[in-house]
Amino acid sequence: MRHRVPLPEHLGSSFVVADARAAGVGRWRSSTPDLHRPFRGVRSVAVPDTFLSTVRCYQPRMLPHHRCVGWTAMRLWGLPGCRRWTSTERVEIAVPRDAAPPRGPRVKGRRLDAGRAQTWKVHGTPTVDPIAALFTVARELTVDEAVVVMDALLTAADNYPGLLPGRPAFTRAQLEKRLAQWQRFPGSATIRDALPLARERVESPKETETRLMLVRAGLPEPVVQHEVWDGARLIARPDLSYPDLKIAIEYEGDGHRTDPAQWRRDIQRQRDLEDRGWIVIRLTQRDLREGRDSLLARVRGAIASRTR
Repeated sequence: MRHRVPLPEHLGSSFVVADARAAGVGRWRSSTPDLHRPFRGVRSVAVPDTFLSTVRCYQPRMLPHHRCVGWTAMRLWGLPGCRRWTSTERVEIAVPRDAAPPRGPRVKGRRLDAGRAQTWKVHGTPTVDPIAALFTVARELTVDEAVVVMDALLTAADNYPGLLPGRPAFTRAQLEKRLAQWQRFPGSATIRDALPLARERVESPKETETRLMLVRAGLPEPVVQHEVWDGARLIARPDLSYPDLKIAIEYEGDGHRTDPAQWRRDIQRQRDLEDRGWIVIRLTQRDLREGRDSLLARVRGAIASRTR
């Protein structure tokens, strides 16, 4: 059995075969069974079994004019609405119009005008900006799904689940300007229909989903993150509310149930609101699926009790 020569450290955990050859690694060593082949011409010392490890395996193949786009960019930014990642999902790479897109069984090459997107380094990977990421998956989204992503782009909240810390912040005017610049593209009608429904200050995808569900059912649109004060003290900031009617609607994710401190804060906040005459309606994921009719009936009942 031939002895497996240690690989040069500077090649890292994944590398292009041509770089290995330039470093003096022979053809036989690049083909040994201990190395994996996640992409054509790439070797890795471990099987990439997560989204991020897969993207990092492709990084050595990226040329200066390559940048991640589409669902790959959406995931890198942590934008909501991404389907569950699987190992068969292809890495999406954009190149300028005059360049040849990369090809391969696990790569999806696309062309994108250079001026249509800014380039950021996200997890060390050149990636289009979040607005361009949204626009390049728009053809696969429903209007409501696009609204969820737009709410995440517009929020200034630092507790929005999954969003990459340090991401660029956007305004509605910036979204409108970029849409006007891009003009027509696959899914542009979806983006145009979704933009008027997007709101600032949203703190989770479920807030957006709940708000849209209420509006689609013919109920008044609730206010997002309304602040309830008692003098100089902030009592609560319900996810959604009808402030004039003193009705608060709170979505309870799993984190509210598993974090004891959060659970105690939720109970105290509800007590503080109810002590001041508010009706508090709490909902979970189940209410947004099979329990929708019951939830809508509760909200309608609460509104009716305040408007008799």
